[in-house]
Amino acid sequence: MIKSNLKNLAGMGLITLTLATSCTTSSLITAPPITYSSLSPKQAELTDQQSRHWGHLDLQKDTIPGMSVDRAYAELLKKKKGEPVIVAVIDSGIDLDHEDIQEVLWTNPGEKPGDGIDNDGNGYIDDIHGYNFLGESYNEQMEMARILRLKLGDEAYQQAAREKLDEKVAEAKSTLPQIRQIRQVITMADGMMQEALGKKTYTLEDLQNFEPQNGQQQQIVAMLSQVYEMGQTVPEALQDLEEGAKYYNEQLKYNLNETFNGREPVGDDPYDFSDQDYGNGDPNIRVSDESHGSHVAGIIAAARNNKKGMDGVAQNVQIMSVRAVPNGDEYDKDIALAIRYAADNGAKVINASFGKPFSPNSEWVYEALEYAASKDVLFVQAAGNDALDLDNPKNTAFPNDHPESESKEFINNYLTVGALSPYLGTDLVAIFSNYGKENVDIFAPGDEIYSTIPDDGYKFEGGTSMAAPAVTGVAAMIRSYYPTLTAPQVKKVIMESGIPLDMEVLVGGADGEEKPFSEISKSGKIANLYNALILASQVANGEVSL
Repeated sequence: MIKSNLKNLAGMGLITLTLATSCTTSSLITAPPITYSSLSPKQAELTDQQSRHWGHLDLQKDTIPGMSVDRAYAELLKKKKGEPVIVAVIDSGIDLDHEDIQEVLWTNPGEKPGDGIDNDGNGYIDDIHGYNFLGESYNEQMEMARILRLKLGDEAYQQAAREKLDEKVAEAKSTLPQIRQIRQVITMADGMMQEALGKKTYTLEDLQNFEPQNGQQQQIVAMLSQVYEMGQTVPEALQDLEEGAKYYNEQLKYNLNETFNGREPVGDDPYDFSDQDYGNGDPNIRVSDESHGSHVAGIIAAARNNKKGMDGVAQNVQIMSVRAVPNGDEYDKDIALAIRYAADNGAKVINASFGKPFSPNSEWVYEALEYAASKDVLFVQAAGNDALDLDNPKNTAFPNDHPESESKEFINNYLTVGALSPYLGTDLVAIFSNYGKENVDIFAPGDEIYSTIPDDGYKFEGGTSMAAPAVTGVAAMIRSYYPTLTAPQVKKVIMESGIPLDMEVLVGGADGEEKPFSEISKSGKIANLYNALILASQVANGEVSL
């Protein structure tokens, strides 16, 4: 989709940031935690290099709201070695052959590839790099459509699903033709401008210097100039529009289609928890469009310093691919079994960049989360992309750490992450990100994030799906260098060591409202690797108690 025009940050004045800490530094890490004051926001657009790397930059040194990843490696981790940490990515399939991912994959030491035998006796055959709970399926319905197709739940539950489904169908049916029309108009205008200028590619400066000969050319110049002023080239805008049209078309064809059944290739009953003999040991992608899991995995741990593509947040990580999220809503059974699989096979952190508003068998997932807690596994969850206040009981989001009948968290190993944009100002929170003083724990870089996609590719993507793996990377680093810390301690370290901001930010979408940044998450902070490693060191050495 064409990106919203960024607000001009000029004239915003000074923003004061503080990190409250009275802790003494440890003998292992002697650098002081980052503290900010009288910091001016960055005025210029990000360079190409900064754009591809902004989540790793430092708010103090670069005036970009990253997580100080580069600074942590440069100042805290030289000549230090951590322990390997297994991170499970419960997601779509991952391109296991990607040049930036293949060397950081987890390999099951007890399994022999391709022999069709469960060598390690864990109940899963040939699970060399993880497991695939989707079989050969890919496209799926949203849960609300499945509820209506299968008449799940009582009448009130089905009515709620009906209302939500009708709303989504109406949106898709109205938006799809609009996108197609806009793309057609811009394509026509682009062709006419190429002919008028006598060249295939042109810049905003070319448009500004062009002298229209008639009213039609004036309109064309104005339209194409607006595209550039929104921060995109015309080819980029056309590509976004094409992807937008594809997204809504697939929604109508699969996700929102009440009669579609994407589960048939799997062969199980997804609403019978006892039916667990399904799936296979190949969690690779099934089609090149299945890119979400690869993008997430790259953010966490794409091989560092290999001069390819990009660097992940964490080193010493082994990525376990657990394919359980289709092109549509995930099934509760798959997620519950995926969590248990990860916990039983050594994962210390689970990344969950998925979610949905209806969960007919949420109790299976809650039990799995409790099981993961008993295994000392940290679960990192994306907050969701509907620009909603998750503290409002009407805005249901699953999975979560508080069953509907309760407001209190029932586990202490669950961390929910909202998404930030790269611009320090009122637009700091990504326009799509959910938020909530009680139900979102922390924020992290999640918009315009450059990472791995299938076929050795790289791409910018945005979503809380990108913010969660950034924090997963921080958690993995803590568990690598300070392995004595428990999952609840790692969660507390990440929340308490973040950077608080004394400023107002826009939440709730383009027509939302401004709120203090301190009031939109439980911590009121931005995750920060540099500070987290320092605090983790202090806790591990007994200098600080959480």
